[in-house]
Amino acid sequence: MSKSKNDLPPRNAEPAQDMHSATDAGPVEGRLPGERLLTGWQYHLFYALAIIFVGFHIYILNFRPMDPWVFRSVHIALGSAFGFALFAGWKRAEQARRVPIIDWFLIAASLYCTYYIATNLNQLLFRVGVIPETQDFVVAVLGIMLILELTRRTLGWALPVLALIFIAYGFLGPYLPGVLEHRGYSPERLFTYVYSLNGVFGVTTQVSATYLVIFVVFAAFLQVSGVGEYFIRAAFAAAGHLRGGPAKVAVFASALMGTMNGTSAGNAVATGSLTIPLMRRVGYKPRFAAAVEATASTGGQILPPIMGAGAFIMAEITGIPYSQLILAAIIPALLYFVSVYFMVDLEAVKENLQGLPRSEIPSLKSVLRDSYLFIPVVVLVVSILMGYSIIRAGTLALASTLVASWFTKDYKMGPKAVADAMFIGTRNVIGLVAVCASAGIVVGMISLTGIGGRFSALLFSVAQNSQFLALLFAMLIAIILGMGMPTTAAYAVAASVVAPGLVRMDIVPLVAHMFVFYYAVVSAITPPVALAAYATSSIANTDPISTSFESFRLGLAAYLVPFAFFYSPGLLLIGTPVVIVLNTATALVGVYLLASAVQGWFVRRMRFAPRAVMLFAALTLIAGGVLTDAIGVGIVVALYFYQQRYGLTEPERDKGGARAEPASTTMGASQRGDD
Repeated sequence: MSKSKNDLPPRNAEPAQDMHSATDAGPVEGRLPGERLLTGWQYHLFYALAIIFVGFHIYILNFRPMDPWVFRSVHIALGSAFGFALFAGWKRAEQARRVPIIDWFLIAASLYCTYYIATNLNQLLFRVGVIPETQDFVVAVLGIMLILELTRRTLGWALPVLALIFIAYGFLGPYLPGVLEHRGYSPERLFTYVYSLNGVFGVTTQVSATYLVIFVVFAAFLQVSGVGEYFIRAAFAAAGHLRGGPAKVAVFASALMGTMNGTSAGNAVATGSLTIPLMRRVGYKPRFAAAVEATASTGGQILPPIMGAGAFIMAEITGIPYSQLILAAIIPALLYFVSVYFMVDLEAVKENLQGLPRSEIPSLKSVLRDSYLFIPVVVLVVSILMGYSIIRAGTLALASTLVASWFTKDYKMGPKAVADAMFIGTRNVIGLVAVCASAGIVVGMISLTGIGGRFSALLFSVAQNSQFLALLFAMLIAIILGMGMPTTAAYAVAASVVAPGLVRMDIVPLVAHMFVFYYAVVSAITPPVALAAYATSSIANTDPISTSFESFRLGLAAYLVPFAFFYSPGLLLIGTPVVIVLNTATALVGVYLLASAVQGWFVRRMRFAPRAVMLFAALTLIAGGVLTDAIGVGIVVALYFYQQRYGLTEPERDKGGARAEPASTTMGASQRGDD
């Protein structure tokens, strides 16, 4: 390929952030919170462990299956060993270049727990949770404490505290009133039950040990191979020149990055560091810019084909094929991103904002020339739709990423780049290993105490057979559980507690679980604890709380879409083609009207009363149904003529103030594609 100004930047286009010492040049990747800068033989030891971790999973999953309990315990043990070495247990230890002695003991304890399970497997299968021995109890308590400590180090206190509350509930049940009461359990039975295939090593860890490792490593390969950079470059080529272009780039790039990232805060930081300064440059207010990135990045978790870890757990719990889940999620994800796009477009109209000059963005020709870099995503989607297992599809996509990199000039992946990708993938998956294991503690306690079934009965009785009230309660519970917690854990808990109650009310399992999953996702932009908004506010230097409220406003459609696909199942591809097309068309018009109502712009600036009427029209169209659609269309037509005659005239703005600043303050040469 010939070199042009829009070629992919070379691997050393930008200096890597400090991750290792100058003598140990590690992967080109910034530090994670709490990460140590290991050096010398310890760095090389755990670098090798990361390669072993990835190689072990790929080999076992594709070529030589082993006992599920042993496999999952090895998965947690290797992940814990890597996590305790790389992530410091306290603030001052972050500066240490070596693993302290206490963490070596934690690593040894993690390995011992796995050794104990592997060597006593046949006996443990019959006695844990029923008639455990003293040593079973000791190992179970030790293993659970190690998991909670790993989770605290990688993700903070929220999930460990929730797990401890559920453990305490196992002991306090006899003293609690009403639906919370249960007979209580001995410590031996409780801990060994939870530290078994019924809890820690159950469905959540199964998802972590199978799907998540493959797809997180796949995402790391996409990053190292330059495909992630290409996604952003393609977004700039497609939308950078449009009015308010950088905000639209944020929507497109976050959608594309979300297909391989799967975490709202991580996606927001990855793309926001580039898009937020550019949004501010063309005239968007800092808070709005941060909110756009947070809202768009959150949508990455509901966008096929990967959809974050929660979708894999959904497939395991419901038994619905993953290929069916990703097909059902297409239209709701489309509505989400179209809504955010309309929000930023109408803001650009109101503020008379321009896009970036074409000279500063990659040419469409160069993007099309490198379109082969989309091949890994195409391979993934086609493999799933052809009926391959998720593991095999992910492995094929990973291999195709390696091959695709060989056709680039600056991103060819040799042995060192492959090892770097394995290291980055292992480092990124440790938090998910901890999340899934801790969520397994909660799920195990729900199963042991039976609180899930009793809560479902309570939900059923309180709603008095009103599906709308049941859905409303389910929405609130899923959002509250998701505040301050990763989506994976929030969905796993909500799916155990809330979803069964919805299914009991004759709601289709796909609809019930997708409903809960959506609200677990949007908790990342729901005030007052909105993790995605907090992440972007730090980039934009804005107040986190006000940014979270702005994110909530921009993502309002996400709170309505689950109710829409409940009342109009065609949005989940349930029904005839005619119904699906009509439901989708009216919902698209509805989200545009919703954006108009929120932004106060329809033909002209809107007063409060027309905005309220427009909001009602949007709800009628999103809800579906012939009568409500007819009402919505009639209201829109009337509002159009009203706005033409009585709408507020937008005062002329100083167009010079909305134009782009000099190119020196924008993307560096590597992002513009300059040599």
